[in-house]
Amino acid sequence: MYKLIEFIRRIYVVLLFILIEAIALNYYAHSSFYTRAKILAHANSLTGAFQQSIFSLRHYFTLRSENEMLAARVAELENTLSFYRERETQQQTDTLTMVAMDSTLLASMSQYRYMTARVISNTVNSTQNFITINRGRQHGVMGDMAVVTPDGAMVGSVVECSERYSVVMPVLHTSFRTSGKIAGDEHFGSISWDGTSPHRVQMSELTKYSDFEIGAEVVSSGLSHIFPEGIRIGYVEERTENENHTSFDVEIRLAADMTRLSNVILIENTSYNEISELENSERLKTL
Repeated sequence: MYKLIEFIRRIYVVLLFILIEAIALNYYAHSSFYTRAKILAHANSLTGAFQQSIFSLRHYFTLRSENEMLAARVAELENTLSFYRERETQQQTDTLTMVAMDSTLLASMSQYRYMTARVISNTVNSTQNFITINRGRQHGVMGDMAVVTPDGAMVGSVVECSERYSVVMPVLHTSFRTSGKIAGDEHFGSISWDGTSPHRVQMSELTKYSDFEIGAEVVSSGLSHIFPEGIRIGYVEERTENENHTSFDVEIRLAADMTRLSNVILIENTSYNEISELENSERLKTL
């Protein structure tokens, strides 16, 4: 108690000043309607700014969950869109009510099945980069599934799975190969990476009869059986004729920013095994 009294005695001048200031401000605030309105406006402004800061902070910490939710929604819509594309192409006559179909049924009737995943590890500085995602065999992931960004840009393909995780070989791997073409042109070439820039890949063996300009979009051709036709690869930055002047070598700026991957979408070609077994059958090898 004695120490408290001594402490108050040392700072009583400050306390007295604060008390007098509070009384003065109170009298000033109630001296007229104008001063009351002005003080209230300042108080509301400070309160609003504080609440806005709290809201922004909460929004920042929910961005990951919002991104995952959006990626899941994209996958669901891709399932639905894939079904309608095949229905139109094959001219199926289906009597089921479309409204009653859920995404699971639509996926089972489609050639392609979609699911979401989150990137937990990614390298871009090696010549043999890999990506690890948080989905594995227990989630339905298997080898040779395509991996794309939520906005449909090519990332790579699954090469290995455990129960809960999978490893993806990205386009930024010197062993990666797929087939690509200029959007709107049926001539195709081989997509690969020379191990230099993480923002560019190359396309070779594109016939010189292909008609395109710098800036043209490059998409998957659908000939690899892994990537559906039309997956965005990137945009033409440069083209040169090869030594024999029979085809183009094309420099492509990637559509996906491989240095900033977060959420991805996996695409399974449900016909992949059947097609691969047929193409590798013993009978074909004897022909």
